[in-house]
Amino acid sequence: MSQPDTDTAAQSPSSQQEPQIQTDGRRSHSEQMNQPAQTSQSESSHDGKDEHALHTNLKRGMESRHLQMISLGGVIGTGLFLSSGYTIQQAGPIGTILAYGIGALIVYLVMLTLGELSVAMPVTGSFHVYAEKFIGPGTGFVIAIQYWLTWTVALGSEFTAAGLLMQRWFPNSPTWAWSAACITLIFTLNALSVRFFAEAEFWFASIKVFAICAFIVIGSLAIFGVIPVAGYQHAPMFGNLIKDGVFPNGFMPVFATILTVNFAFSGTELIGVTAGETRDPQTAVPKAIHTTLWRLALFFIGSITVMCALIPWRKAGVGESPFVLVFNSIGIPYAGDIMNFVVLTAVLSASNSGLYASTRMVWSMGNEGMIPRWFAKTNRRGVPMLALCAAMAGGLLALLSSVIAASTVYLVLVALSGLSAVVVWIAIAYCQIVFRRRWLESGHSTSELKYRTPGYPYVSWAAFILCTASFVLVIFDVEQRFALVAELVFIVACYGAYFLQQWVRKRKKATEADDLDTLWVARD
Repeated sequence: MSQPDTDTAAQSPSSQQEPQIQTDGRRSHSEQMNQPAQTSQSESSHDGKDEHALHTNLKRGMESRHLQMISLGGVIGTGLFLSSGYTIQQAGPIGTILAYGIGALIVYLVMLTLGELSVAMPVTGSFHVYAEKFIGPGTGFVIAIQYWLTWTVALGSEFTAAGLLMQRWFPNSPTWAWSAACITLIFTLNALSVRFFAEAEFWFASIKVFAICAFIVIGSLAIFGVIPVAGYQHAPMFGNLIKDGVFPNGFMPVFATILTVNFAFSGTELIGVTAGETRDPQTAVPKAIHTTLWRLALFFIGSITVMCALIPWRKAGVGESPFVLVFNSIGIPYAGDIMNFVVLTAVLSASNSGLYASTRMVWSMGNEGMIPRWFAKTNRRGVPMLALCAAMAGGLLALLSSVIAASTVYLVLVALSGLSAVVVWIAIAYCQIVFRRRWLESGHSTSELKYRTPGYPYVSWAAFILCTASFVLVIFDVEQRFALVAELVFIVACYGAYFLQQWVRKRKKATEADDLDTLWVARD
């Protein structure tokens, strides 16, 4: 292991570690960290030998406020605004609150482990880079494909949802036209620059956050009798929470809800994807992580509590969003239109984040040589356009499959994407455990790390065990058992594709070497 210079080591402790990440052939990651915020992540092709090297610059254009809203925007989606009523019906009020509480804790533990990795090694597409370095190149390839698939399938569903939501205001217009408008808008925001993406996501997420805060405040006033509520002559308080018992449907539905909640919380890990394009990641990443838990608890648990207190849990979300039911019961005019706008914003936010995440994963795979390196090429604004087009093409194929083969191909894709996020979480937690062990074995101390996972190794192992349990115990949920089988088959297929790729490359190199030997002999 070559010893880095003193100045570099002082600024980036990760540069001293054994598993030093290389993002191009000429400069180590630690050297890149010493560049000003506007400089690139890499300036050449991977091997550094091509005099016509690829331009693979990514701009550090995100600020702390962008990162915090992106982490929330990736989580707060149509699941909370539309599907939460169904969740309440399955697990009951207390069961749903408990499930979201446990889910928030699991996510927070994962984020704490991701924080240490992202601050030490703030690279775009970080998940698979970490997995490749600390678990194995095959696992890195699998994690990259898994995460890309998660957001690609989400893109297809969000584009469809956007068209359907616009039908409320324009019932005679074609759905596909609005979906096309959404696709054009989101593609343009991502194509302009990372700054445009981040700014758009900041405002999309801000609308969602404002709507949820307004819902909680107005709902709380109604709960305590400050605002009259239809159907109540007195303050409703919290009697509806335990009206039919703590677990009216038993505890098993609560367990199934925990699994659903884990999927709903997927998106917080976007902080790791954006770390490579964030200004001052050593400050911005920990700040975004530490605000994640209380915001998740406030927005999700707070909203669920208000819903359950004001609406009998058996009526929550039957054919209509529980948010709309609450607003209508309080007497807020145009409640349906207001929530339709908020949900539309949530759809735009999710598709915006999804296209960004999918694009950066394609870019990172190209940058790491897992796929042709041309996908890592960027334009003068630092946007990887080939990767962006590939990511959008994946989203359009998912959209097409949802129309043509919804009961076969699309069903399998949805099943795979649901568990893929949990697989990524498992890998993140384990990578941090291995990273810390290697860091200490290489003769360094934890005090050299700019950000440390608190409670190590207990927090790290808790994150790993809880995520693994969430994955394995899906087998006990009959409705989701198919997803587990499909995911396991897909993981095996990904490993198979990786090793086949490696075998082909070795054969190609061997053939080229034989050809050179033949030419040399012929020359003699």
